[in-house]
Amino acid sequence: MLFCRAKKYTAVILIHVFLLPSDCINMCEKIMNMHKIFLSAAFAIILTCCSSPKNKNPHVEIQTSYGDIEVELYPQQAPKTVAAFLSYIDSGYYNKASFYRVLTDDNQASNAPKSELIQGGIWKTNYKLAAALPGITHESTQQTKILHKDGTISLARQAPGTANTEFFICVGDQPGFDYGGANNADGQGYAAFGKVVKGMDVVRNIYSAPEYDQVLDPQIPIYRIKKL
Repeated sequence: MLFCRAKKYTAVILIHVFLLPSDCINMCEKIMNMHKIFLSAAFAIILTCCSSPKNKNPHVEIQTSYGDIEVELYPQQAPKTVAAFLSYIDSGYYNKASFYRVLTDDNQASNAPKSELIQGGIWKTNYKLAAALPGITHESTQQTKILHKDGTISLARQAPGTANTEFFICVGDQPGFDYGGANNADGQGYAAFGKVVKGMDVVRNIYSAPEYDQVLDPQIPIYRIKKL
């Protein structure tokens, strides 16, 4: 017992001997400097993470009554199409838009090239705006190398260069929409510009929704499309 107490007092004496006030101050300064260095490094890492883009390519989210669909866009391959689409989003054109058309294996003529897709935009909700906007220069799949695979998003059109706000999403691969494909008499195909990366289950649910003569009945509301 006496030995333990002796050790305790010795330890106390050692603390008082070796940790003089000036030593304490120096130690505190060193700790504070290390703390500052750590905080600076942590802040630099956070800043780097925040300044780095989340995705290499722009992503947008199509918010519908059936759920959300996330789409990756390819501006390097289809710069004019992507720029126009993003400008429509910035302008709020797709607020209160809709998916209004569906092509299935069962609702098309048996003697014509078939395709499977859902089509949306503002044609049914803001026809005057859609009709007033200028067309986008046609960027064919021959130029962009973006083929109409399952989940590809592309612009609906009549003649090449007339497409604007209306778009469709492929359900399954649709080679007939590519340059030289059978689904266009002019052989120019459609202007693909991105691909669904999340929410294909939503696309397929819309594809399976009630329709009459290729028209979704009722239409599927698109609340808005936003950049991510």
